[in-house]
Amino acid sequence: MSMPTGFMDFQREVPADRDPLQRVNDWREFHKHMSDQQLQTQGARCMDCGTPYCHTGMEFENTVSGCPVNNLIPEWNNLVYRGQWKDALERLHKTNNFPEFTGRVCPAPCEGSCTVGLIGDPVTIKTIEEAIIERGFAEGWVVPQPPKARTGKKVAVVGSGPAGLAAAAQLNKAGHTVTVYERADRIGGLLTYGIPTMKLEKHVVDRRVNLLKQEGISFVTNTEIGKDIAAADLLKEFDAVVLALGATKARSVNIEGSDLKGIYPAMDYLNSTIKSYLDTNLEDGTYISAKDKNVVVIGGGDTGTDCVATALRHGCKSVVQFGTVAKAPEKRDQDNNPWPQFPNVYTLDYAHEEAKAVFGEDPRQFSILTKKFVGDENGNLKELHTVKIERYIDEQGRKIYKEIEGTEQVWPVDLALVAIGFEGPEATIIEELELATDSRSNIKARYGEYRTNIDKVFAAGDVRRGQSLVVWAINEGRQVAREVDKYLMGSTMLP
Repeated sequence: MSMPTGFMDFQREVPADRDPLQRVNDWREFHKHMSDQQLQTQGARCMDCGTPYCHTGMEFENTVSGCPVNNLIPEWNNLVYRGQWKDALERLHKTNNFPEFTGRVCPAPCEGSCTVGLIGDPVTIKTIEEAIIERGFAEGWVVPQPPKARTGKKVAVVGSGPAGLAAAAQLNKAGHTVTVYERADRIGGLLTYGIPTMKLEKHVVDRRVNLLKQEGISFVTNTEIGKDIAAADLLKEFDAVVLALGATKARSVNIEGSDLKGIYPAMDYLNSTIKSYLDTNLEDGTYISAKDKNVVVIGGGDTGTDCVATALRHGCKSVVQFGTVAKAPEKRDQDNNPWPQFPNVYTLDYAHEEAKAVFGEDPRQFSILTKKFVGDENGNLKELHTVKIERYIDEQGRKIYKEIEGTEQVWPVDLALVAIGFEGPEATIIEELELATDSRSNIKARYGEYRTNIDKVFAAGDVRRGQSLVVWAINEGRQVAREVDKYLMGSTMLP
């Protein structure tokens, strides 16, 4: 516990962001940083709440409550308040291999379940988390820690996103020889190709990957298992295989005109920009550009929001983001969205704030359904037709959309970006190994066990649970490592 009355004596503060009109001209992270004194004051707001829901990591009513990796939040809040930064870092690394990632990109369900949030504003947990790990790097406290001995067991990890990296890190700690395979030209998976640099600059990913290399993990890029190397060959060469492929098969929009030129999956758009930026600072021109175009983003989630931010930096003529859900209330609905559920309230994300600064209004259109695309005589997209809808859930839990008569609208559009989620993992390895899948085409492996129907093969992260948060991927990567270690050695000391 920090100060008994800290949550009453001090107001919540979060770091200021760089001016939206300035930051749309570059690709750097948009957050500023708080002083040590400010951070210690925010740590003082963490109360003696008896049961700290912030690190429970529960799922219910389709929301997340608390931290999925069970971060010891009250402990390191207290240590920051007392100025014991190195001890705070040690507590943070006990549960989270990569706090520099979650401190930047996690939506912070821990803050949604903070007990202080019952009567006021929650503790500034996410900001303190990032500050602890960055202080650790700055002070030289984060150093390679290779295992003292090797077990002689070899493990292949397929996929280098947050689940794969967490699994590799933990298995290496246990003394196993780990090789990570990545089909892209850079390590990081979603962390590198998927999350724009405005939210996560890639030197942050490289910094951690270099540490993992120094600890003894081998990384193989530009290698797709199932194509460049047969999945069956991995089973012959390694004692265990962890599949952390992600859920990268994009859901398509199957409506009239969807084959027109100018319609792209959101991840193709984002990844082309990220790769071009990392390769040549966008000078090679190999990316899908939104410059001087009317852009429509179909999908109201984080991926769609990242498309808005990217289009603004390209210099789009206009940008609008469509979502089928209704506009969230200004305040938490205590009847339908009670604490400690993640609060569903209206906010401006970074990209929406930027679009409002550039064009004068929130770019989002709520409760709207795309009906058809229309092209010109050359097959180029020129307009998009929509209608307003009412959405409700029927008795079987299905989403039902009812169109509202008289709300049809036509939008001029040159570039449409489809960000309506993912259907599941790509099937190459699944089909080769004849892995069992669930009703959503994810690899079937029980949570907490992670074993597939094939001996030696484990699955974790989005490939098992479906599209989810980075923090859940880290959770599953850590847990699958524990199960693999137990499988290989008969017992485990991994947490």
